[in-house]
Amino acid sequence: MSRPRSDDRRKAILSAATRVIATNGLGAATATIAKESGVSNGSLFLYFDTKATLMNELYLALKTEMASAAIAGLPSGREPREQMLHVWTQWTRWATSYPEKRRALAQLDVSGEVTAESHRTVSEAFSGITELLELSRAGGPMHDAPLGLVLALTNAIAEATIDAMIREPAEAEAHSIAGFGAMWRVLAWSPIPATA
Repeated sequence: MSRPRSDDRRKAILSAATRVIATNGLGAATATIAKESGVSNGSLFLYFDTKATLMNELYLALKTEMASAAIAGLPSGREPREQMLHVWTQWTRWATSYPEKRRALAQLDVSGEVTAESHRTVSEAFSGITELLELSRAGGPMHDAPLGLVLALTNAIAEATIDAMIREPAEAEAHSIAGFGAMWRVLAWSPIPATA
């Protein structure tokens, strides 16, 4: 008879995997992740059948957390620009508050271990944000561009903004506003109020 699995232990493994991957990269040994989480290497595999399974579940957990943070408190019924500013602010706040999660996620985003199914699941988690992007770009210069390109451009501007916010915390708010202005001009090309 197998022992019942502990949700706390599973969370500890995912948390440890985040820290280890952020520091050592995707090539980090599962033994290192197990040690960091306080379980044996064998116990780790009771929770995650393979390292690839662990990587996919971590990817899903981090992306879902980021999406949930971005839409938390979204002011429904407001203009798309105001809603996008809210998503932008929440997204950049999450990324600057959890730099290890952001670094681990950046590596998982380009990992060959993350399956197409995991990417589809994440797309579903981001569907509300994607719908808002579609609405925001409807009359702008990117209205006919492929969605993948729009998402890549938005992400690139956000990542550059987040890097600047981390590098110069005293200027973080100004960088966030400037980054949003750049992203909005690419997306919708409407005037940006000076008080963004």
